Amino acid sequence: MNTQRFWQLIEAARNQVPDPNDAEEVARRATSLLATHPAEEIVTAQQVLWNLMADSYTNPLWAAAYVVNGGCSDDGFDYFRGWLIAQGREVFERIGADPDALADMPAVRAAAADGIDLNCEETLTIAWNAHTTATGKRLPDDAFTIRYPNLDLAWDFNFDDRDEMSRRLPRLAALHLE
Repeated sequence: MNTQRFWQLIEAARNQVPDPNDAEEVARRATSLLATHPAEEIVTAQQVLWNLMADSYTNPLWAAAYVVNGGCSDDGFDYFRGWLIAQGREVFERIGADPDALADMPAVRAAAADGIDLNCEETLTIAWNAHTTATGKRLPDDAFTIRYPNLDLAWDFNFDDRDEMSRRLPRLAALHLE
């Protein structure tokens, strides 16, 4: 499976659930769909998923997740990016390029109003669970590698600094910090 086919899988899952904003349901449906693929393809899907996780491992996005969720540990950032992947390719790429654009998303606005965190750990287990379902076996230990890039030192500041967050992520700060 390549990146394009992975995104097609996510889009198919989003199209088959009653509420495509329900990231956990999207992840469960994607797992079911992927489980119908050959085992080798499921294994390669795991690497594609972790490549997307690596691609989205940036300080600006981490800062945005911190604002949106009222804090964000390293695990929390993984789960936030899982939620972001479940939103589909267009959203993933748009938000990756401009994390402050999260403020324009209805799901983010609703979460802000309701005090709900945006995360989806289930996305991180799509290939793992699909492989178990399809083969009855665990995903091979060497199925993927994680290659996190270095973080941008220009964003190495205290994310609790409201003034700095308001300067760097003005729309999200207005939505969540005021």
